[in-house]
Amino acid sequence: MAFKVRSDRKETVNKTIRFPLELTEQIEEAIIGKDATFSGFVIQACHYALESIEDERVFKES
Repeated sequence: MAFKVRSDRKETVNKTIRFPLELTEQIEEAIIGKDATFSGFVIQACHYALESIEDERVFKES
């Protein structure tokens, strides 16, 4: 499955997290011209990572 930047608005909760400066710059560049926010991108990236972990578990159990 490929990661795709998309707009996603849902009920949320605030969390404080620190990002390396270089990573924030890369994210900001990646969302230029997209209908996405920094937070939306991070949320999607987390979902993608969690799905990848789940896929690895299923693959290892097979």
